[in-house]
Amino acid sequence: MTKQKIRVLRIANRLNIGGPTYNVCYLTKFLGVDFETLLIAGQEDTSEGSSLYVAQEMGLEPKIIPSMKRSIHPIRDRRAYKEVRKVIRDFKPHIVHTHAAKAGAIGRYAAYKEGVPLIIHTYHGHVFHSYFSSLKTKVFLAIERYLGKKSHGLIAISPLQKKELSKTFKVAPASKFEIVSLGFNLDRFFINMDVKRAAFRNEWLIRDETLAIGVVGRLVPIKNHELFLHGFVRAKKNITKNVQVYFIGDGEAKQSLMGLCAKLGLTFSLGPCLHSDIIFTSWIADVDRALAGLDLVCLTSKNEGTPVSLIEASCAGKPFISTNVGGIRDIVSDPSQGHVLEDNSIGSFEKALAKAVNHSNPGETVPMDVRKNVAERFGYKQLCSSMSEVYYRLLST
Repeated sequence: MTKQKIRVLRIANRLNIGGPTYNVCYLTKFLGVDFETLLIAGQEDTSEGSSLYVAQEMGLEPKIIPSMKRSIHPIRDRRAYKEVRKVIRDFKPHIVHTHAAKAGAIGRYAAYKEGVPLIIHTYHGHVFHSYFSSLKTKVFLAIERYLGKKSHGLIAISPLQKKELSKTFKVAPASKFEIVSLGFNLDRFFINMDVKRAAFRNEWLIRDETLAIGVVGRLVPIKNHELFLHGFVRAKKNITKNVQVYFIGDGEAKQSLMGLCAKLGLTFSLGPCLHSDIIFTSWIADVDRALAGLDLVCLTSKNEGTPVSLIEASCAGKPFISTNVGGIRDIVSDPSQGHVLEDNSIGSFEKALAKAVNHSNPGETVPMDVRKNVAERFGYKQLCSSMSEVYYRLLST
């Protein structure tokens, strides 16, 4: 007799550019022969880059629910909720596993109402500070605590995140949380990096002696690019090398950031330019080529989960400077990977940036053994293995 497969309905916020998209796709594709997984996702915003190609390149055909969008809209959200309930009735999953806030709210409540045996949610980040007003935050916390009671298991992506969610924000007891690190296919950050570096720097007119700094991610308020720009202006006074900054990404804050550049006296460009301080590249799909061409990566977010940009930077051999948020310290296994700020102030960032630039030379990389260690800890194989163990354990209780 053929063994019945465990049906998993995986629900993602949206397939926009970022770590969660890769994780839901790897889990859908590589979880194991015991599982049959259906991936559904909401619609990304027009200001975000689509990562549907990631799923398609893996041979996946996710079901897109256009009414499930990032913003709150009662009529549209109710439509999405009804559609998710219909998918659950048709697919009859043993497990509903939701990823990120909107999918978690709609998907978990729908799964609860449909009597799904096992309901699991992954927090890729959280919105309990720096996103909304205190009133909105209290409302969202109340909703999460309610949904936490309806969930059979909750996944944190780092030990620090588990502590925040269970102790600081009291979303659910610590005993309800499992820690499963993010996982990616990081092989491309070790292949032909010299060739990729030359190609990227030729395309963007980066001189050999120029130290290229990258800020990779959505151009949105939570990423706090303003901190970077203010710190960069101040650090420039103490930097002795030629530097250029590349904002790799796009989003709603792009125009305001260009305005801030002008206000601070920073020159900027939307394309290759020899003399601009800041280059806005928009999204670059082959980020391995971009990271090969960079020399230092910075992240100045107010709130993070475990940012894929810093995992990828470490595998590409590029040191980073980051604010101390989310699970970023969990990425650092060796001092050569970079510097995590203590107080997240402009002054601290300014000093760290000036020191890093003045003590670095274009083309220098993090030692290979450190890079390989990061790739092993955050590879997709460990992600799938760890998650399947969680599924088996929770199904047996």
